[in-house]
Amino acid sequence: MAEIVNLRLIKKRKGKEAAEKTAAENRVLFGRTKAEKQFDREANRKKARFLDDHRLETNPSSTEDDTDGK
Repeated sequence: MAEIVNLRLIKKRKGKEAAEKTAAENRVLFGRTKAEKQFDREANRKKARFLDDHRLETNPSSTEDDTDGK
């Protein structure tokens, strides 16, 4: 004979498994230590500073200098 199954308990079990899976994914995405977050922020600041320091400036008025006023 078949085993009697309580559907309410199965539904609860599935919900708990889904919640645990979501929690595990969130721990991977957001579960970083303060030191790791600070290290990443500092690395991003260094990258931004490097790019800003090495930016090529374009001067739109330089085309006026090329013409001899004629």
